[in-house]
Amino acid sequence: MSDFEVVTTQLTYEADGVVSVRLERPDGAPLPAWEPGAHVDLVLPVGITRQYSLIESPPDFSSYKVAVLQQRNSRGGSEYVHVFLRPGQRVAVGAPRNHFALDDAPAYLFLGGGIGITPLLSMARAASERGRDYALHYGGRSLRSMAYRDELRAAHGDALTLWPGETTGPLPLDELLRERADGALLYCCGPEAMLAAVAEAAARNGWPQQDVRFERFAPTVHEHGPDLPVTVLARRSGVELLVQEDESVLDGLLRAGVGIGSSCRSGICGACQTTVLEGEPDHRDDILSAAQRDAGDTMMPCVSRARGDRLVLDV
Repeated sequence: MSDFEVVTTQLTYEADGVVSVRLERPDGAPLPAWEPGAHVDLVLPVGITRQYSLIESPPDFSSYKVAVLQQRNSRGGSEYVHVFLRPGQRVAVGAPRNHFALDDAPAYLFLGGGIGITPLLSMARAASERGRDYALHYGGRSLRSMAYRDELRAAHGDALTLWPGETTGPLPLDELLRERADGALLYCCGPEAMLAAVAEAAARNGWPQQDVRFERFAPTVHEHGPDLPVTVLARRSGVELLVQEDESVLDGLLRAGVGIGSSCRSGICGACQTTVLEGEPDHRDDILSAAQRDAGDTMMPCVSRARGDRLVLDV
């Protein structure tokens, strides 16, 4: 599904530097359905595209709600939303994508840091509605910076613990991860330093790697060999090209006129995910699981290349 036009119907300041944006179709028609953990591309009038987690929709999906943290040193997306976006302004939104899906489990541990609370809002709500055991721990610089804290208190009661760093210090990860309910899954979203600390604490405390799920705002650094030229056949398009060592597979395909969607260009959004028909991908994304990487039948051509000199892609 291509991008579609929506109207900004409401902007609400939720905390220091955090504004929520409600979006509706101009004709009032329902928006595409989504599941907890999904995000959308928001295409701003100045041509900037950014990804934001979906927070809520009414049962008829007549609107979407996202939250945007103002980042003054960003590439301009958050600054535009905070300074220029107004109710009534039209923007474009992409169809929901979900690479942080809430798998069914008997229990959950949710860890959110700062604006990383946003995908966990719908997850905790779903866990509560399903009658699952869960705990939500939310860390931030201060209470003033922690969006939705009152809403979360009302909805989750004792299942919620707030950790405003200026008074509590950081989340006590070893304490939180030491005891694990049978079959529990851990979902975590926040700054990269927090995610790295959670990964280390989870390993120390015996959490299986496949039961620890992360969503990232920025790509991690993946070790790999030198980038070499690779021949790529876009089978459906009937185009064969040589991708040079100084360009990505995605850029090579676009240069050759092969239509393929993209957004973040850093391996964290999944917009360019492509089926691999032949060849072995050299995965450098932050989306695919270990099992998906081992299967080798899909890749993110914005960052990943080939373990060999040829790939055949279903584009």
